[in-house]
Amino acid sequence: MGRRNEHTREELREISLQAAEQLVAAHGLAGLSTRKVVASIGYTVGSLYMVFRNLDDLIVQMNERTLDALYGKLATAVANRPSPVAAIQALAQAYLSFALVETNRWLALYEHRLPEGQTVTDPFTEKVARMFELVQHHLALLCPQRPAADIALAARALWSGIHGICVLSLDRKLESVGGRSMQEVAGSLLDNYLAGFVGRN
Repeated sequence: MGRRNEHTREELREISLQAAEQLVAAHGLAGLSTRKVVASIGYTVGSLYMVFRNLDDLIVQMNERTLDALYGKLATAVANRPSPVAAIQALAQAYLSFALVETNRWLALYEHRLPEGQTVTDPFTEKVARMFELVQHHLALLCPQRPAADIALAARALWSGIHGICVLSLDRKLESVGGRSMQEVAGSLLDNYLAGFVGRN
C-alpha cells in the first residue's frame, strides 16, 4: 500500500473505506478502529481525519456503501420483472442471502449508533428509503386500490418481519425452536402476510 501523500483526497477516502470494509467483514464492527485502518493503508491517524471527521463519519460512509451493495442485490433480484408476489419473495430471499454472505457488514448497519444528539445523514436515510420503495412498488402493483399510506406501512411491517427472521437465524435462535431454515420461515411469513393483505381489499 502506498505511503501518505501518494494519493489524492478522494483516493485516500476510497482506500480507507475499503480497509474499513475488510476489517469489519473479518472481525465485525467491534474490530474496527482508526488505528487499524491507518495501519492497513500506510497513513497516519491525522491523515485519516483530513478525509473523515471522526470514526463515526467513516462508519456512516462505509455503511452507506453497504446499503448501495444491498440495494444492488435487491434490484437485480427483480430485474426480470416477476409478478408482484414473486418479486416480493425474490426481494426477501435476496435480503436473506446478503445477510448470510455479508453478515458482519450487514450487522454493522444496525449495530452502529451515533453519539447522542447526532442524526443519520440524508444520504443514509435516502438509501434506506429506496429499499423500502422497492417493496412498496410491488405491493402497490399487487393491491393498486390500497392507499399509499397503507402500502408504506405494509412494506415496513413486512420487512421488519424479514429482518427479525435474519437476526434470529444468525443468532441461531430459530434452530433452537424447531430447526426451520430462515428461508422457510420467511416464506411462511410472506405467504400468510400477503394473503391477508390481498384479502383485506
